[in-house]
Amino acid sequence: MNENLGRSGKNRLFVGLAAAAAGLLYLGSGAGGAGANLPQNLSGLNGPFDLAGPRTAEVQHFIQESQVIHLGFDGKRTGLVTYTVKLRCVPAPLSGKDGDEYTCREFKIRVNEGEAVTVPALAGWSYLYKATPTGMDEKGQVFGIPHDKFEDLVDSRGNKLPVTLRYPVYNSFIDFHAFCDILARPIVGGAGIQDLKTIGQKIVHASAFTEPPVNLGSGIKAGSFFRNGEVKLAFKGLGLVDGAACAVIGHDSGESTLRMIMPLGADRDMVTEGGSEYLGDIYIDLETRWVRKITLDEFVVTETRMPGPGGAAGQGAKIPNYTVRHLLTRLVGREEFEKD
Repeated sequence: MNENLGRSGKNRLFVGLAAAAAGLLYLGSGAGGAGANLPQNLSGLNGPFDLAGPRTAEVQHFIQESQVIHLGFDGKRTGLVTYTVKLRCVPAPLSGKDGDEYTCREFKIRVNEGEAVTVPALAGWSYLYKATPTGMDEKGQVFGIPHDKFEDLVDSRGNKLPVTLRYPVYNSFIDFHAFCDILARPIVGGAGIQDLKTIGQKIVHASAFTEPPVNLGSGIKAGSFFRNGEVKLAFKGLGLVDGAACAVIGHDSGESTLRMIMPLGADRDMVTEGGSEYLGDIYIDLETRWVRKITLDEFVVTETRMPGPGGAAGQGAKIPNYTVRHLLTRLVGREEFEKD
């Protein structure tokens, strides 16, 4: 069981910031359980399924791509940034360490249709993911992801990344663990994946209405947060991903809110506030219990307020923003993982 997500740590739970796999079978919200009228050769679809069992102790390889689309309020696209990270996981039973060891093989950033650049400082970087009672480490860092690693990043052309790019780079790691290790793993003392045993079941997840911090070093100040809405999980059906039978778990963050404070200089802060909702599917391998695929579509509306006269925070010009984000995480083979 995941010891980092009990109700005692509720205020620290973090969950972030559509298509079905081939062979997906939907039985509807009223199916599942003893009342389902299924042919005998399909009776196993009634469950119950154990999605909370231990994962197999095998090295895993993941590729995650997040597309951030900026739109004007006339509906026209104004920009696109694509973030791609490759992560290798050596589970604790294999590494002999007190947490799962992750190594970033490569991180790429592509702006619009231009040539992608990499982030050299992240190539080969390893860290441990360890379960904690609050989802935070002793320094107050979500999932133990070190803030200083993202403080002075430069790209492969030698250009220093502004905070508007550095934060999504950092958040790519937060997204990955929020779905793979929070929503897709069991919760101690709260509702979680362990409560979904038959198709059609729905729960309000223990992370609902929690308010994790989203500050990051000198770029995003303390007091910044993302407040989850009524986070829900639904056992939607069964499907195939790369030939593996998977449980298809729908996720929906509910109506969430956010506040980010970015310093522009001495006593001068830019403040962004707004709302977000994201939803999609998590595909959990029924045999290994590793996540094989994650989809997410997020819709964010914000207002950015520049500092006013005398540096008054958020009292200056107001800039509306509309952003759509599409995320796809895939469990892949070693050959695809190592391909440039």
